[in-house]
Amino acid sequence: MAIDPTKIKRYDHGSRVPGWDESADLTKDPAVVPDPATTYVPEPVREAIEVLMGKYPDVRSAAIPAMKIVQREHGWLSPQAMEQAACVLRLTPAYLVAVASFYDMFELKPKGKNDVYVCTNISCSLLGADGVYARMKDEMEGDPDFNVRAFECLGACEIAPMASVNGVYVGPLTEDDCAQIREDLKEGREVLPDKQLAKRKAASKHWKR
Repeated sequence: MAIDPTKIKRYDHGSRVPGWDESADLTKDPAVVPDPATTYVPEPVREAIEVLMGKYPDVRSAAIPAMKIVQREHGWLSPQAMEQAACVLRLTPAYLVAVASFYDMFELKPKGKNDVYVCTNISCSLLGADGVYARMKDEMEGDPDFNVRAFECLGACEIAPMASVNGVYVGPLTEDDCAQIREDLKEGREVLPDKQLAKRKAASKHWKR
């Protein structure tokens, strides 16, 4: 049976499957490495990236940790942030964008200061993550302080359904916990201390994202 191509759902970028990045803008000038003489880079940022560069035989291996540094500095990977990292690494901003667009932990658009990532992979989903995610969005919708996202997998199935709140893993969560998370963040309190993975007796302190 023939398939009518006009009936196939397509995303805004024209593909039948979602993508991480946007198509290349061929109207822009060719990518160049930012000039250190004209590109301002805060000294602590420069020093931190240069330390990273010394750890790898290929400077491109320092791209991901370098982008984490400028993202912390700027709150997201703004064009200025990318230019600063590229300047120190001696790479083009286009190269860094190509890398960053593949990873969920990098933000290529402005966002709220509080990152709330709700795991929606199979273990969490079976235990109610979809409802938790929907409630989390309802509780924080319209508040510019929050960046709420579904996350493919956070690797903490033992506390499913769970979320990463500013890098702190919490779970198992109920829908009622969402309002408490919002209140804790607004008041500057520790988030759900009784449900933090790092505080479980058998937990290792590396369980943060």
